[in-house]
Amino acid sequence: MEAIRWEHDALLLLDQTRLPASEHWLRYIDYREVSQAIKTMVVRGAPAIGIAAAYAMVLAARESIHNNADFPAAMSQAKAALAASRPTAVNLFWALDRMECCWKACGPDLSRLENEACTIHLEDIRMNRAIGEAGAALIRKGARVLTHCNAGALATGGYGTALGVIREAHTQRKVSMVYADETRPLLQGARLTTYELLQDNIPVTLICDNMAGCLMAQGEIDLIVVGCDRMAANGDFANKIGTYSLAVLARHHGIPFYTALPSSTIDLAIPDGSHIPVEQRDGNEIACFAGRQTGPAGVRTWNPSFDVTPHELLTAAITEQGVLYPPFDKALHDHLL
Repeated sequence: MEAIRWEHDALLLLDQTRLPASEHWLRYIDYREVSQAIKTMVVRGAPAIGIAAAYAMVLAARESIHNNADFPAAMSQAKAALAASRPTAVNLFWALDRMECCWKACGPDLSRLENEACTIHLEDIRMNRAIGEAGAALIRKGARVLTHCNAGALATGGYGTALGVIREAHTQRKVSMVYADETRPLLQGARLTTYELLQDNIPVTLICDNMAGCLMAQGEIDLIVVGCDRMAANGDFANKIGTYSLAVLARHHGIPFYTALPSSTIDLAIPDGSHIPVEQRDGNEIACFAGRQTGPAGVRTWNPSFDVTPHELLTAAITEQGVLYPPFDKALHDHLL
């Protein structure tokens, strides 16, 4: 399964706002439109938006060359526009910085810029598969796994981080059931995670977000694995809103709680989770449901897209280089050396 394609002159994105009702691909030749696609979550998931932004920089380079523009100035402008699209996922900035290093080294060499973007894409898929192999080793046969939001092929270059772990464990015949939180307000779990798992014939049960604690209390969950949008140097990490609640519930019930992430999601420049910028989204996402007003007109809303889970609640972090255990500050530093 894939959500991003490159056709040498255009970027194709699977419109995730329309899933699962329809599979509709959109074609982009303007980096500004890619920035808007990231903002509106046509493409979403930390690794995926980084990959989309890398390809968008190729589109920006092509436009600059075609218009005979000041190449460094045009590229810096495009980078700034893309960086402003979403603030939390560090993969976006990591990919843009990597593309900047490339254009500063090679100038307006489209083939080298395109190759760098494609390399970022392919590397992400390889990392996802390695994450899956490392994480599957933590799962016992017959496991019942809970996941939140969507950290699968749709959120990455392909295969997935948290769902990569589940996919590999399923291949090894270890997974008895996956429970997918619906993930309010935009229902990424209901619309996207269940869609992916059903496509791969992996057993899945959809639940409302507020049912997870009840399942844990009944002894129906063996472990929880979620994605990650940014991890600080001490192991605190941001993920889709609702993740922190699951971590607290998991600690209370003695259930292992894991996050799966590529190295590009680790941000050693920030000491802890209090420094992670948390995106605030339009309140209409929670005052409306399926296009219908569900909250009274004029009601105040608070709609953070992410929350931060303290490292003390994390059992381990699953990366492409293996599983990292506490103390996370040392483990993450050593991991990135």
